[in-house]
Amino acid sequence: MNKNVRNRLYEIIFEADTQKGKLFDVVLLIIILMSILMVMLESVTTINQEYSQLLHVMEWVITIIFSVEYLLRIYVVKKPFRYIFSFYGIIDLLAVLPTYLSLVIVGSHSLVVIRALRLLRVFRIFKLSRYTVAGQNLAKAMRSSREKIFVFLFFIVNMVIIVGTLMYLIEGPEHGFKSIPASIYWAIVTMTTVGYGDISPQTPLGQFIASLVMIAGYAIIAVPTGIVTAELIKSPTKTNTQVCPNCLHDNHDNDAEYCKKCGTKLN
Repeated sequence: MNKNVRNRLYEIIFEADTQKGKLFDVVLLIIILMSILMVMLESVTTINQEYSQLLHVMEWVITIIFSVEYLLRIYVVKKPFRYIFSFYGIIDLLAVLPTYLSLVIVGSHSLVVIRALRLLRVFRIFKLSRYTVAGQNLAKAMRSSREKIFVFLFFIVNMVIIVGTLMYLIEGPEHGFKSIPASIYWAIVTMTTVGYGDISPQTPLGQFIASLVMIAGYAIIAVPTGIVTAELIKSPTKTNTQVCPNCLHDNHDNDAEYCKKCGTKLN
């Protein structure tokens, strides 16, 4: 292939500003959703018994399509290894690897392993995030708020350790709080308002502390939601689907001519 053909393939595969690029993304979205649906249907015994052959053929067709897509992505980028070891590169590899590995691992004693490998195809759902603007915005908001969320989670970890230790001292093994780790498990379940009920305080003081933990649980749910929401509602810079052919960085400004990360000229 000459350089012009390679550049055209790059724009179709990595960008969605053109009609062909949008069509490429839509087709892949449909194939990904079909693949995920097939994984779910295979777990239904009656469907698998009746349509196993059809599902098997469709799986190989989809695997071949994803394999061609993966190889084309490697071919059109300037630095293939950067793509191969990137997040999306690993996800794209996981989308095709289980089917091929199931051919290598044979024998009745390996049936469980084969089943586990085939279930790994569900990772194809991560490929969806590449083609959804909302998913990219959410990921960007999560990255922007990661430090605040980390500090918040660090505070929560300290809190459940303290509460769990207190409940172990107050309730003791005779009330189900057999150890500090078990008490911390109770604190996590209570603080997240899940409330399995397998362990519950019996003493008045323990019940009072449990009530405070339950009330605090509502705030714990609200805080990370508020942090991410604050990042989402910030005025975003207008960006396009231009992907740097060198470092694969995306979300460039509409008037950008060069990558803001590595300085490479954009297509």
